[in-house]
Amino acid sequence: MTPLPAVEKQENSLRLRIFLQPKASKDQIVGLHDNELKITITAPPIDGQANAHLLKFLSKTFKVAKSSIVLEKGELNRHKQILIPNPKIVPDVISNLIK
Repeated sequence: MTPLPAVEKQENSLRLRIFLQPKASKDQIVGLHDNELKITITAPPIDGQANAHLLKFLSKTFKVAKSSIVLEKGELNRHKQILIPNPKIVPDVISNLIK
């Protein structure tokens, strides 16, 4: 079975499969990690702080409203699936992964 891609383009949206590393030194998109997109954030994984911080980071990165980003899978897990509708900007590291 072929693994799902880390970044999937659909109509006007992007679906990201993410490996999240909380409590890192800075917020950044690192690149691929075991067929997932590795993202580091500074927030700790306590009481949903990491998820909220991740959505805020993605909102700024893709220039979309935070409320429009959907956390589809992985609310209590490092492995997440996120849907970003109508991104205004797609960072180079992401556009290089789109098939």
